[in-house]
Amino acid sequence: MKHYFNFIYILFFLFGGTSITLYAQNTTKVHSHNDYNQTVPFWDAYANGATSIEADIFLKDNNLFVAHNEKDIRPERTLENLYLNSLVQAQKMDFKKDKELFLLIDIKTEAVPTLNRLIKILKNYEILINNKNIRIIISGNRPNSATYFKYPAYIYFDHQELDTLLTPENLNKVAMVSADFKKYSVWNGKGRLTHEDYKRVTNVIAKGKSFHKPFRFWASPDTNSSWKALLDLGVDIVNTDMPYDCVEYVNSLSKRYITASNFSKVYVPTYKTDQKQLPVKNIILLIGDGNGLTQISSAVLANNGALTLTQLKSLGLLKTQSADDFTTDSAAAGTALATGHKTNNRAIGVDSLGKPIVNILELLQKKNFSTGCITTDEIIGATPAAFYAHKNERSDSEGISADLIKSKLNLFVGGGASYFKGTNIDTKFSMLSSIAEIPSAASSSIGVLVAEKGVPSVLDGRDNFLAEATRNSLEFLNKKNKPFFLMVEGAQIDSFGHANNVAGIVAETLDFDKAITEALVFADNNEGTLVIITADHETSGFAIPQGNVKKHEIEGDFITHDHTGTMVPIFAYGPQSDKFMGVYENNELFHKMLEVLNGTN
Repeated sequence: MKHYFNFIYILFFLFGGTSITLYAQNTTKVHSHNDYNQTVPFWDAYANGATSIEADIFLKDNNLFVAHNEKDIRPERTLENLYLNSLVQAQKMDFKKDKELFLLIDIKTEAVPTLNRLIKILKNYEILINNKNIRIIISGNRPNSATYFKYPAYIYFDHQELDTLLTPENLNKVAMVSADFKKYSVWNGKGRLTHEDYKRVTNVIAKGKSFHKPFRFWASPDTNSSWKALLDLGVDIVNTDMPYDCVEYVNSLSKRYITASNFSKVYVPTYKTDQKQLPVKNIILLIGDGNGLTQISSAVLANNGALTLTQLKSLGLLKTQSADDFTTDSAAAGTALATGHKTNNRAIGVDSLGKPIVNILELLQKKNFSTGCITTDEIIGATPAAFYAHKNERSDSEGISADLIKSKLNLFVGGGASYFKGTNIDTKFSMLSSIAEIPSAASSSIGVLVAEKGVPSVLDGRDNFLAEATRNSLEFLNKKNKPFFLMVEGAQIDSFGHANNVAGIVAETLDFDKAITEALVFADNNEGTLVIITADHETSGFAIPQGNVKKHEIEGDFITHDHTGTMVPIFAYGPQSDKFMGVYENNELFHKMLEVLNGTN
């Protein structure tokens, strides 16, 4: 049930902050304001997680009608029909019976007679008034606060006179403290509070919380930004006319608002050969799978405002559409980068008709280049496979693993050891037990399978595997005293995008930047090395509405669990890096790489 019920002001929402301490409050209440204006009062808010619900009532002809104005009164819209009977039905169904609920009743007519009539009606609802999890709270027109203690035990009050002190017996009858937001700020919920408004709002919250009761504002802005701001300021009950959206936002915030736990030390390159029209000897191509501009931005902002990647001067954008779809997958995108041909989704190293296409590594191997592939995925994953395999279907793990064994790669590093059990891979490659052995390996062709299936993520303790594998592999390839092409994939930016996991996206993007640092350090120390950094596609429609640079905090949001059609950035560093600037199709990268190598090797 999604948008079916909304007619009261209540949403008492349990909310844990597992990702960060910022939201480690025991409870956050979300209040469904003017719930009766929803398409289906009560049920919309209640079924979608609201635990504080509000109804405005009028006493007329000895009945309690629910309406915003007296002229809107309709005979069938009584408090009993819309709320009390619905709440009884929910209790009898054991639907959220053990969850705390605030039923806020905003009296619009004279306080005492209306409240007396309410009490008389409630005596017919023992299932509600005897339920310790249900609090009936009187707001709007209320009796004198000095008389609160005289009312039945099941009646509580919304105290709004912040300068009025209460005796202990009357304070005990207060369930919440409320104030009119518009008296302190005209903020509309877009952008941020001004410094002056922030002080005023902070002061009134402090005054309200001095009663040691949950505090809320009414008439507050109703946007994601305002909900977040109020939570940060310590408001206990968030007022909203959009209970479903607010519950979803508040409930997901602890997963989406994260504090970065790993960082990338920014390396500032020398720029000695950058954009110079000098021969290119080696190419290091780093592919951040799913790594769009927002993923990069999130890592920049979490890393004190800079990355090694953002030190580069040559950058452009790639269009990623595949031959048969608006939105590419990794197989088609990897194939476009590796072969210069657009192909169908799920295809590896073949054209749109299924015919094998020579990839750049195979072309360069004929020119006496050394070649290698590194990934934080299984080595038979779509992106690395596009640089050595030729299969119509990316899930053809047996065929792709056979193509790896047949390939002329000099080096590969990744997961997926289980796919090579019972094969003759060790007759083609010297299989090493760890990436630490790579620099001293004497064999011309080596492989390291670091996991049976997928490689652990940074959040699961992968540490500096990708950077170390990149550094060690560059040392190994460089010792051969011949040109090389190395592809390095940061694969799990994509995985965490699919999972809509902000912490994972930021952690993997920062980890990818460490590998970029190793490539740039190598390029600065080995003239003729061109470094290219790009992505195969963007994943999840990732967005970062807000955060805190000083605290390394990022709030992320998503439009999908899948890939998107948005363009992806491309960066380059080293000789002829300027040739990679501009906006162009992803398959053109292949031709640009061959162009800068043409005649120089």
